[in-house]
Amino acid sequence: MFETLKDILVDKLKVSPDRITPEATREEAELDSLAVVELSMLLDKEYGVQISDDELMEAENIGEMARMMSQRRATV
Repeated sequence: MFETLKDILVDKLKVSPDRITPEATREEAELDSLAVVELSMLLDKEYGVQISDDELMEAENIGEMARMMSQRRATV
């Protein structure tokens, strides 16, 4: 799921690929609150994974966001 998240961040939100590691924080990946809202909407619309922007903002790092995606996808 990390690779899927990385693809979304790079292709849709134009984040530099070298900034995206499982340990990278939102700040290190340069994801501001607007980008997180956009990510939340993309996950829902394109992948059917519902994670609120608030939940994504609370994630400690990119890896935790990917884990949330896996968990939500498993429950769908």
